[in-house]
Amino acid sequence: MLPIITESISAEAFNEIFEDMPAWRKMMIHYIKEENPEINSAIIEAANNTDLDPKAIALGAYMSYSLIERAMKEHDKFSENDYNEGKE
Repeated sequence: MLPIITESISAEAFNEIFEDMPAWRKMMIHYIKEENPEINSAIIEAANNTDLDPKAIALGAYMSYSLIERAMKEHDKFSENDYNEGKE
């Protein structure tokens, strides 16, 4: 099950992304290439096999990946706190 992407997670991500969107997109290309090469290949394949703007397709995919990753970290942080509180 995917974690919930809250408004605060979205706002934080969008502030970072749109501060310098072309640089962020390039950074994500390299990050996902190392972090999850299969996802990177799928993003490139989707971007190249559509009549839509490939950079826009890739940006949307990278944004989605980033939002899910941030939400998972937030969820894990809360889950860890719940676990640690139960041990006391």
